[in-house]
Order: sequence, then C-alpha cells, then structure tokens
Amino acid sequence: MASRVFPPRFRGILPDSKPVIAYLFTTFPKNTETFLQREIIAMKAHGVSMRLYSLWGGGGSFRGLPVERFNKWKLLTLFWMIPYESWRRPEVLRQVLHGLFTRRPPSWLNFWENMLGAGFACLWARSFRRSPPTLIHAAWGGAPATAAWLLWRIDGHRYTAAAHAYDIYEHGGDWWLIDKLEHAAFVHTSTEMGRQALLARGLPPAQVLCIRRGLDRLRPLKRLRASRHPLHLLCVARLVEKKGLDHQLRIYAALQAAGVEFEAHIVGDGPLRPGLEQLAGELGVAARVTFTGHLPQHEVWNQLEWADVLLHTGVIAASGDRDGLPNVIPEAMSLGTLVMTSPAAATTEAVTDMVTGLVAPATSPDAWVAGLRRLGHDDALAERLRAAAHRWVEENFDAHQNAERLLGHFERTIEGPAR
Repeated sequence: MASRVFPPRFRGILPDSKPVIAYLFTTFPKNTETFLQREIIAMKAHGVSMRLYSLWGGGGSFRGLPVERFNKWKLLTLFWMIPYESWRRPEVLRQVLHGLFTRRPPSWLNFWENMLGAGFACLWARSFRRSPPTLIHAAWGGAPATAAWLLWRIDGHRYTAAAHAYDIYEHGGDWWLIDKLEHAAFVHTSTEMGRQALLARGLPPAQVLCIRRGLDRLRPLKRLRASRHPLHLLCVARLVEKKGLDHQLRIYAALQAAGVEFEAHIVGDGPLRPGLEQLAGELGVAARVTFTGHLPQHEVWNQLEWADVLLHTGVIAASGDRDGLPNVIPEAMSLGTLVMTSPAAATTEAVTDMVTGLVAPATSPDAWVAGLRRLGHDDALAERLRAAAHRWVEENFDAHQNAERLLGHFERTIEGPAR
C-alpha cells in the first residue's frame, strides 16, 4: 500500500499580486529541523512567493528556492553601517543601548544569537528598503526574531514570529523575547504548552496561535509484528540532557534484569554520546544497545519500520530547556510504531496514556518495564493504540492543512492595518 500524500487543500489564498514573504531562519536547511523544511514545502505547494534567509550556516538552495546565507564577514562593515543607521533612526539605537545596559542575557550563546540577528538587520536594512517584502516571518524567537523586530524598528516592515520551546525555556527564555514578540502581528507556536507559556508572560490570547507542524504524506500502517520477541526499541534524539537518555539506559537495564528480551537503537548524536556509551557499559546493556549516530531522514524512516516501540524519555534540563512535541513522535504514530513517552513537555498533546500510546515518568524504570512488557504481548491493546495514533496524525499533523491555517493568518496580516 503506497503512502498517501496529504494534498494541498487550499489554492489562491493570496491575491494575484503575489505578496512576498521573507522567511528568516537561524540555519536553513538543517537536517535536524525537518519540521521547518516541511513548512516551506507546504507553503511552496500553495504557491506562496518566498525569500529564504539563513543567518548562520545553511544556504544554497532548497527545493528549487534559493537560500540567501548571511556572510558573517560582512559584520566588519558594521563599523560604518551602525553610525549610518543610527543617524537615520537614532531612537532605535537608544532603545537597544538601554536594553544592553539594563538587562542581563541568560547565557553568552543567547547574547551572541541576538547580536547575530541585530547585525543581520543592520546590514540587510538597505536591501530590504530597496526591495521590501510584503511580510517578514521569523522562524525562531532568537536571532531571526531579533532581525525581524529591528527591521520593523528601522523601516516599519511588518513581521510575524515563531517561538519554540528553546526560545521560551532555555535559561528562562530568550533575552529580548517578549520585546520582540509583543510587536509581531502574530506569534506562531506549535504546542499548547508553548502558547500557554507565552500567555503567562503577558502576550494577548488573540496574538498567539497554536498551529502544529506536520507531515507532507501520511504513510500506511505497517503490520504489527506477530511475535515481538525480542522487542525492537528505538529512540531518535539529539544526545543532550533534555532527552533523558541516562534514564533510558537505566530502563534498558531494568528490562534486562526483568528478563525481557530486547534490541535497542539510539539514533542521533550530540555532546553526551561518550558518557552515554560509557554508562551503557557500566549498566551491562552495551551489547543490546546500538548508538547509530546521526542518520539521514530516509534511514530514520527505515528505523521506524524496524521498531516495535519508539521511546521518548524527555526531561526538563537544568537550564530549563525541554522538548515541545518532537516530530519523531507523530512520525512514529503515522507509521504504526507504538510510542511510550515521559509526560515532560508537550508530548502528551499527542500521546494520551492508553489511547494513542503509553505514558510513564522517565525516572520510573519499573513502570516502563511493565508498559513495554505489555506492548510486547497484548496484541489487542497494541492494535487499538496504533489505530488511534494514526487517526491523531491524520487529523492534527497534516503539513498542508496546517500550512493553510498559517497562510490564512499571513493573508489577514497583509490585508489588515499595520500594528
């Protein structure tokens, strides 16, 4: 049975004059941010005219669209561009300097992310002035939102912005987040968790939209393996603190101690890999757990075909960072790979315990052993969870349908009065 492509369900939402949306990314295209690639694919399918800008890394082209990469060497020209733009709009410089001297950045990384966005805005202001886009959309709340906000401050370009879990939670959130978002025509977040966090910080409810990401095609349900012995277990994650992989290795040790036969693949890379591989050896599960490193997307789908269960053991990191809804969860749900997750962050917006998957705290290995044992033996439960999970993806994670919603808000912003 072939994959069913989610069709573009809406045509002509933008008027014939073809407004141009300038998309600002931190890095684009980026292998670990397939959700942004799918958004651009869906927007292109709807006939949207876009300019794509990558502030750090990336560049080249994507699906036939040029990606303008910010040449950081141009930052040297700020020595004369800052005085020029300051002469044009001195009040902008005063506001930025006041912020620099009256607030403390949450981290040096976030400081330099904001400085990157500010440098882009200053150096590209003249280009945007000569050929203004109809609307600027910042795909992240860090450097891209800083650039969009300052381009608005300098020349009045209307802009919208997205805010993801990293922008909202890492070290308490981005340095200038609310300043940047409060002037956006609207703010796009992909989870209700993110939306509620932004409302708690004072943004008005009508301004903050929860529009999920999505898949560009709905894959058919694979067959449930008649014998899930040994269990095929999979994790797809960056090897960083918020993924809770030390807890996952302890779950594997508990499975082994309980006599549950399994094979586990951990797909992804990151700074914690050496320590995790060492921990696997100390726990005695190294022979059962394979660290594959980073794999391209088509090989991730092959891993999901192989797996009986996808495990997500996310936690809240010491920095406050956490996941939203990792894309691999609905990817697994679409294919019929069972999902068991911790309740941290927004995973339970898709995985409802005993409805579309199983939920247990990452710090409770015994609960995971019981749940995984049941998924290995209870065919009726497994089939019920798989069918409900597949329906959830069909109803909530269609990239074209969700892009259509986002596009509708772009249109209303373009047609409406400036903020």
